Amino acid sequence: MALVLRFYVRPSGHEGAACGHSLRKLQGKLPELENVETELCYNVNWTAETLPSAQEMKKLKWLFGCPLFLDGVAQESWLHPGSSDLLLEVGPRLNFSTPTSTNIVSVCQAAGLVAVDRVEPTRRYRLSFACHPSAEMKAVALAALHDRMTEQLFPHPIQSFLPESIPAPLSGPIDILAEGRSALEKANQELGLALDSWDLDFYTKRFQELQRNPSTVEAFDLAQSNSEHSRHWFFKGQLHLDGKKRAHSLFESIMSTQAASNANNVLKFCDNSSAIQGKEVRFLQPEDSTKPSCFRQQQQLRHVVFTAETHNFPTGVSPFSGATTGTGGRIRDVQCTGRGAHVVAGTAGYCFGNLFIPGYNLPWEDPSFQYPGNFARPLEIAIEASNGASDYGNKFGEPVLAGFARSLGLQLPDGQRREWIKPIMFSGGIGSMEAEHVGKEPPEPGMEVVKVGGPVYRIGVGGGAASSVQVQGDNSSDLDFGAVQRGDPEMEQKMNRVIRACVEASRGNPICSLHDQGAGGNGNVLKELSDPAGAIIYTSRFQLGDPTLNALEIWGAEYQESNALLLRPPNRDFLSRVSARERCPVSFVGTITGDKRIVLVDDRESPVGINGRGDAPAASPPTPVDLELDWVLGKMPRKEFFLQREPPVLQPLALPPGLTVRQALERVLRLPAVASKRYLTNKVDRSVGGLVAQQQCVGPLQTPLADVAVVALSHQELVGAATALGEQPVKSLLDPKVAARLAVAEALTNLVFAWVTDLRDVKCSGNWMWAAKLPGEGAALADACEAMVTVMAALGVAVDGGKDSLSMAARVGSETVRAPGALVISAYAVCPDITATVTPDLKHPGGRGHLLYVPLSPGQHRLGGTALAQCFSQLGEQPPDLDLPENLVRAFSITQGLLKDRLLCAGHDISDGGLVTCLLEMAFAGNCGIEVDVPAPGVDALAVLFAEEPGLVLEVREPDLAGVLQRYQGAGLCCLELGRTGEAGPHAVVRVSVNGVVAVEEPVGQLRALWEETSFQLDRLQAEPRCVAEEEQGLKERTGPTYCLPPTFPRASVPREPGGPSPRVAILREEGSNGDREMADAFHLAGFEVWDVTMQDLCSGAIGLDTFRGVAFVGGFSYADVLGSAKGWAAAVTFNPKARAELSRFRKRPDTFSLGVCNGCQLLALLGWVGGDTDEEAGEVGPDSWPAQPSLLLCHNLSGRYESRWASVRVGPGPALMLRGMEGAVLPVWSAHGEGYMAFSSPELQARMEASGLVPLHWADDDGNPTEQYPLNPNGSPGGMAGVCSRDGRHLALMPHPERAVRPWQWAWRPSPFDMLTTSPWLQLFVNARDWTRGGC
Repeated sequence: MALVLRFYVRPSGHEGAACGHSLRKLQGKLPELENVETELCYNVNWTAETLPSAQEMKKLKWLFGCPLFLDGVAQESWLHPGSSDLLLEVGPRLNFSTPTSTNIVSVCQAAGLVAVDRVEPTRRYRLSFACHPSAEMKAVALAALHDRMTEQLFPHPIQSFLPESIPAPLSGPIDILAEGRSALEKANQELGLALDSWDLDFYTKRFQELQRNPSTVEAFDLAQSNSEHSRHWFFKGQLHLDGKKRAHSLFESIMSTQAASNANNVLKFCDNSSAIQGKEVRFLQPEDSTKPSCFRQQQQLRHVVFTAETHNFPTGVSPFSGATTGTGGRIRDVQCTGRGAHVVAGTAGYCFGNLFIPGYNLPWEDPSFQYPGNFARPLEIAIEASNGASDYGNKFGEPVLAGFARSLGLQLPDGQRREWIKPIMFSGGIGSMEAEHVGKEPPEPGMEVVKVGGPVYRIGVGGGAASSVQVQGDNSSDLDFGAVQRGDPEMEQKMNRVIRACVEASRGNPICSLHDQGAGGNGNVLKELSDPAGAIIYTSRFQLGDPTLNALEIWGAEYQESNALLLRPPNRDFLSRVSARERCPVSFVGTITGDKRIVLVDDRESPVGINGRGDAPAASPPTPVDLELDWVLGKMPRKEFFLQREPPVLQPLALPPGLTVRQALERVLRLPAVASKRYLTNKVDRSVGGLVAQQQCVGPLQTPLADVAVVALSHQELVGAATALGEQPVKSLLDPKVAARLAVAEALTNLVFAWVTDLRDVKCSGNWMWAAKLPGEGAALADACEAMVTVMAALGVAVDGGKDSLSMAARVGSETVRAPGALVISAYAVCPDITATVTPDLKHPGGRGHLLYVPLSPGQHRLGGTALAQCFSQLGEQPPDLDLPENLVRAFSITQGLLKDRLLCAGHDISDGGLVTCLLEMAFAGNCGIEVDVPAPGVDALAVLFAEEPGLVLEVREPDLAGVLQRYQGAGLCCLELGRTGEAGPHAVVRVSVNGVVAVEEPVGQLRALWEETSFQLDRLQAEPRCVAEEEQGLKERTGPTYCLPPTFPRASVPREPGGPSPRVAILREEGSNGDREMADAFHLAGFEVWDVTMQDLCSGAIGLDTFRGVAFVGGFSYADVLGSAKGWAAAVTFNPKARAELSRFRKRPDTFSLGVCNGCQLLALLGWVGGDTDEEAGEVGPDSWPAQPSLLLCHNLSGRYESRWASVRVGPGPALMLRGMEGAVLPVWSAHGEGYMAFSSPELQARMEASGLVPLHWADDDGNPTEQYPLNPNGSPGGMAGVCSRDGRHLALMPHPERAVRPWQWAWRPSPFDMLTTSPWLQLFVNARDWTRGGC
């Protein structure tokens, strides 16, 4: 009988600030609250016959406690409530193991604690009040302290993890033969199948024809597989518009865009991802992915992959977990392209309702609006959805490089309310794949059907159908709970490594075909995989995370982090070995039969052997699914849709009389769609992988304004890919056709600032979010689609994929609130040179750049649907438009030529907020003044400046001015000279005039503070307010960083001696590490022989370290950092005898060095390799395998969140061999971590280390001096500490990521003269290591 052990942990050091955060969160709602105390409780399921031994108990306390303060763990609570206190314990719902538990159990296994099979942490709060708290106060506190969708209150400590109630076994078949359609109607209601009247008729008739009844599992399967979510009935259906039959379906119309575009797609409209013709590139990959091996140079044709999808319903119900699984599902779409692809980078977008930020008035938000209880509030969605998507990408190791965020809640002139109650959570992804993996092989009899990834849990049962409900809120909330999913980025990453190992296999990729699991679960993915040949699948062969699952749940649950693939039997051993090395579950669940049927055998009571039958069962096991594939997946009759247009009721825009431009800016610059997105960009990794050439943030202050994202196809090449977004949903409320044209125009006027092969090579993903089944909305969607197709034909671009979400409405009381119809265009293309990208930040060359304006609809100044209109709670009548698509074609071509010839300094598109916003944003990012005068005779200044007519604003150098003007005007385009850039600094003046009359005249810092205000308000709700205030204040005064290369700085050289052996370095990774490939590239560039080595390799004895001169401990989230930064990794090193012996012997050799970055830095501190100032082997363990107490611990950042920053560091003197000759340099570097605050065991030790030069790297302020100022010091480490080394200088541990900045194009900002460097100074760090191994030691 399992026993639940409890370990109570009190917060230590500054991490006790969590109490302050909880207090602030609650005091606004509970003014009587006086104090909050917190603790964590780890609830451990102990399965051994006996209680833990003293040694095991010591291990458990070490794992759960703080290594610096070992007395912070107890088996009794630290919180003792008094009579006027309230004690609340909240934690995860216990219906399945959480990802946190999965990772903690992995850590326990690594530490030898095999009796632990589940660990769920709960949070405990002691709330102190002036008087005894009421039940109402308890309810308010509870609502604020937990997520009701994924968490619960525990009135008593957890006693058992056994489920309280096991789901009832499946009822028998649905008796259609006896009861007809009514039997199916009843099942539809009880199981939440979302079948419409057409579906009910169709399936009743089909089973009557077959003369048999469907099983419950089959009915569920059909509902998921044939839901709108999965089948896209509307886009493929027969439409009748205002009584007129349309000749083509929407899907056929969209496919027709391909005719006007270049035929560069290698994949289109298939497989959830598309791909375009790429380039031949050189890259590194391991020789043998089944074992530790050397990276070798390869050269192949690599294509560009793109996909995009939304995860709106789950995000509306539970924002954090809904967004995590949206990101995870889209990542699987990329990795499952063809026979396996590489995940490179993501994009993200959010649309939500009015925010109502406490204490922050946005005057256009209507306080009378009501919100439903079954959806999260817009403010929570804005913060928690972006937290979820960011957290997933950060842990998986995928950077997010572009996006959008938009808020709207508005009453239309006809009284209708439009708002994103059901939000949009958009996720796009760009990847790459080798040409040889493009085509999936058809299934053949005898192929193995394999599941790779996480085990089956009762998660997301019914998600496909739930997302297809016409108006969200119409199905029962119990089913809404069931359809919510939970994401495990750690598992996804392990699965990704298995797929990559197959793709990189030296003897050829063993994967024949590959599909990601999403809507419909196993039922859907295994049917798609085996179609048309058919397969037999056995329930006994699935790895179950929960033994109580029934067959329906095994078949239909949408548990995440799982893919299905086909494999020939001889390759089974290869996949098993790779999966074991990457510690990723793999299950061989069935076989391709060739009989064109999908059969599920529920053989758990008497498992069928792999080769036929095992022990002959008394009776044949049941087959809950036995269907002809063609019947389920084959061509179905098209559904018909009869649509009527409902023209909107329009009202002229009525702005307040006498409204000035400055008063209008007071509102427009604070509108979420226009305002700074800093609250989004600084919490998401923008550098991981080392392939990022352009991310969101630009200029000296890293202002989030980039128009386009650019990635390299290989670390070693300058060819890559660009992607950009366009969406204008507010305009769809006036004219959906205009909104579609503007979405396309915005995507292209964003993409134009990266050099791409050709406009006709540009392909797009089109994602449609609409309430299409409601009156008037389907017709509006059809009109938008037609307009998009027409404008794309004129431009020469095409759609090659996309998704739809057609239930964008929610029930609010008796009212149905529709979201605005939205089309998101993601344009992508190949870049011949990733360095030929122009950003919006003004460079003010020679103190005087010239500003040019290229309007694409010249002479037009329409204000309908603009940010200005929305800020006065209106829409207006006439929206801006792309009247002349040929102008965009010509402007794209001219601008691309100027990029190629390096004649543009800066460029930005005109979109939300109009021309004035575009100009101001360029000045904000460049941190400089401008002097402009817009000529528009006879037109009101508000219309001139706030109309969102598409166009471009460019900065050019004075000598190039005439030539650039001539190119645009010679192509028949209007190109106006507006003025010039001014002085640098926050006090430089922005002066904007219209027709000679000054409209705005103010220091750039003041206007930027207004634009940043909404973002900082949101930031205060997700980070430590004191840090946010410090950044906000600092931005008002900062000029920008100053970098310095002292004259003594060596020039990095990487000669490879002919015939000479290269020193060998192990790139060591643990499960959850994600920074290994960029680290391999950096050491390879410096002349090392680089090896891929996992902790599993060391633990199993597959390799030793005696032949290695260096070990690099890479960045990432080992074991998701569930017990603290690198704690799990340290446990694996400390408690595994083989790994411990290898690393100890390596460390003692005087001819070795090590580099720990980020997670590796945290590990070296825990092991004691760094952080002390004596020569003792502080990190050694005694005969009882007990780790010595470290002197240094990396704790949570003072801001309380993950920080992604392009920060400056100063290199100081000291013994660190990898920093030799670099002393005095002040250099920028990527920083990306959540736990980087350096806490020492004593202030005296800290002072001695500083004095001894054992802290050779410090975060630097704009003058190059060590700093504690946030965010220049992103984690708040005392004295600005950023890196530490051992006394002999051989072991270096750094929180920032030099390996992500070893090539100049990886830098986020390169001011003169650094923009002329052909080699990054950070390469010297790696060259120093190589030189040391060749004689320096």
